[in-house]
Amino acid sequence: MFSSSPTSSSWWLSAACLLLLSTATAADPTDGFTAVKLDESNFVLQKPYDVQGSSRYSFDGTVRRLWVFSSDKPHKPQSKTNPRTEIRMTVFGASDVKTTLMLHVYDGDLRYYDRKVVEPNIYDHWFRLNVIHDIGRSELVLFINGHERLRVAGHGGDRHYFKFGVYEQRRPSERMESRWRDVRILKKNKQLIEMDI
Repeated sequence: MFSSSPTSSSWWLSAACLLLLSTATAADPTDGFTAVKLDESNFVLQKPYDVQGSSRYSFDGTVRRLWVFSSDKPHKPQSKTNPRTEIRMTVFGASDVKTTLMLHVYDGDLRYYDRKVVEPNIYDHWFRLNVIHDIGRSELVLFINGHERLRVAGHGGDRHYFKFGVYEQRRPSERMESRWRDVRILKKNKQLIEMDI
């Protein structure tokens, strides 16, 4: 994932599965996982309802750029939410709150919601983000460039979908943008257990 400088003071993603972005690193949290087959129909764009998708999103076959302006409308006319440009996939939600995990950028720092700093100074460079959601244990583990940065309890629920992109939060910039590449969802391989009787 790439986060551009001061124009993107606030974006978020929510994840409830494994998300891979950007370049390879020494450690690989994806060992033991298999990629779920995705095509472009799995990448559903949500953007301000009164503009064309191409005015807030581009994909050149490698990098997905998503941007939004603080003056933009929400994604539906009847919505009371803030402006957003996001890709909706298939893993999001919780039982007691709306999200299982959200990451925000404030003043260049990647944060768990608006609280704990997960990675400081993320503007203007690519980094690899992995999020593992163990639904059975109700636990999420977040890695930046192969290094564990956060381990938190989940919020329950049995229906999830995933979003990534830009969603205005507190203290927005006039223009907010994030860039993503190599986005994948993976699932844990089942291990066979052999027993001698």
